[in-house]
This record gives sequence, C-alpha cells and structure tokens, in this order.
Amino acid sequence: MKVILRETIESLGTIGNEVSVANGYARNYLLPQKKAILATAANRKLLEREKIQLELKAAKDQENAEAIAERIQGAVCTISAKVSEGDKLYGSVSTRDIADQLKTQGLEVGKRMIMLSEPIRSLGSYIVPVRLHPGIKPEITVKVVAEQETQ
Repeated sequence: MKVILRETIESLGTIGNEVSVANGYARNYLLPQKKAILATAANRKLLEREKIQLELKAAKDQENAEAIAERIQGAVCTISAKVSEGDKLYGSVSTRDIADQLKTQGLEVGKRMIMLSEPIRSLGSYIVPVRLHPGIKPEITVKVVAEQETQ
C-alpha cells in the first residue's frame, strides 16, 4: 500500500515521502496514529499545501533537539547499585534508570531515546548515545558504582 508520511519515521523515511508499506502496517498503525495518509491525488495536493508548515515544524524540532543536545553532551550520570563479590550487579541498569537519573539533574530525556544496546550488568563507566532527532545523537557517560552499605 502506498502512503505519504506525515512524520519522520526512522525505518521508513522523512516527512512528505511517498513509501510502500505492508497493508496491515498501514491500516493498523500508520493511518490510525495519523503518521501517514493514503497516497491519492487529493492527498498529494493537500500535503503540498501543508508541506511548508511541516517543514517549519521539522526545523523547529531540530533546533530544539540541537539545544537539548548541547546541554546533554558530556553529561555524567552516576548510578549506584548493589554488587556481588565479582563486581557483577545483582540486577541491571536499564534505560529507565538512566532516564530517571538524568531527570534528577534537570535533563528531560525519554527512556526510548537512550540507545542502550543491552542493560548494564557490571561496574564501570559507559558511553551511551541519546537519539534526540535523526542525526543528532549526543553521548552521555554512565558511571555505575557500588552502593555503599550503611551500618
């Protein structure tokens, strides 16, 4: 099924692109979420009129992402966790933990923006990219330290 994208979808394309997708993907996700519209002549004309507004919105989103990237770039996020004798964590540090720690520092980042390939399971320092916008991926440092037991 041919659809015209109303949002940039990383795996498909950018705003205004006409792409072919599976029928079910279009019917069950793209169209109900208003992320795309059917590729008809009338919708193409409608999109041409809206394209200027969409480009302005995309430019504004990119500017906001660049401003946030400047604040986030090089941020250090220290997370304390319980460890066993071999410096292995009892649990793991996930994107949610990192997002919560960044929130306490005043940096609003969604957990889905943090590009952690797998949860962190040992002590150390890790460089983790944060995807704010296509092409804008500042890196933060996540330090996992042993939790000090109080007696």
